[in-house]
Amino acid sequence: MWRCPKCGREFRRQDQSHYCGEKPRTVDEYIQAQDGARQADLRLVRGALRQALPEAEERISWSMPTYWRGHNIIHFAASKQHIGLYPGAEAVEAFAEELKDYKTDKGTIRIPYGRVDPELIERIARWCWDTGHHA
Repeated sequence: MWRCPKCGREFRRQDQSHYCGEKPRTVDEYIQAQDGARQADLRLVRGALRQALPEAEERISWSMPTYWRGHNIIHFAASKQHIGLYPGAEAVEAFAEELKDYKTDKGTIRIPYGRVDPELIERIARWCWDTGHHA
């Protein structure tokens, strides 16, 4: 077991990526808490989701930026090597051909920093909205 020296939480993996300290209350706080180099890509993802889902409420759920309208529509989160986009398994399956250059699995799309495609993110988010899909 590895114990984070900052927050004291224990993890199986050495240097496990996680969020320490006070949890962000807003998406702005979430993005500001990330490394400066990653913030621009996180803002691109956020902008694409706001464009695609103007009627959705932006909130923090499960410590991640979330777009909600009666249910969770889609989430995103910063990781060391990528941005995790979480539209759910059905969305990943529906966009499998467009996502062939990304690592994906059960409801997760891993978008490497520097490779954010706002148009693709918008199409996925609109699909989730239009189908009533829950993330």
